[in-house]
Amino acid sequence: MKAIVAVDAEWGIGRDNKLLFSVPEDMKFFRETTIGKVIVVGRKTLESFPGGKPLPRRTNLVLTTKGKIDGVVTVADIDALMREIGGFSSEDIFVCGGASVYRTLLPFCDGALVTKIDAVGGADAFFPNLDEEKGWKLVSESEVKESGGYKIKFCGYVNEHPRKP
Repeated sequence: MKAIVAVDAEWGIGRDNKLLFSVPEDMKFFRETTIGKVIVVGRKTLESFPGGKPLPRRTNLVLTTKGKIDGVVTVADIDALMREIGGFSSEDIFVCGGASVYRTLLPFCDGALVTKIDAVGGADAFFPNLDEEKGWKLVSESEVKESGGYKIKFCGYVNEHPRKP
């Protein structure tokens, strides 16, 4: 299982339940990486998707205690989530937010795909700074690209000691 996220210069990921920036290259990367895969999100993140609907052509798993939601598989806790994802290859599972879901599931992730955006978005939700997190190691970094008026780079991190589900 991997986390996939776009962060600002302060590791911010969102404000008022919305993304901080619209970056076409990052949206393309997210779409191409997750199509045909399993995405794990919280209820508020699902609500932030276009029309509050699940993302198409993916298996949408939603971690929520609010009950069933049309078009997605809901799970109420980590144990239920781990049972649900047990039938999928870990390479096909992507944790996509929000902040509390990332914090909860990051120890179980073997890696993270992080788009770093060279800007500050005034975030009220943050992703852990993997450059400072014990056990996380930067293993790949793209050249800086320009997209949507922002300088971005794609980074890959490895969790040297992921927890077993």
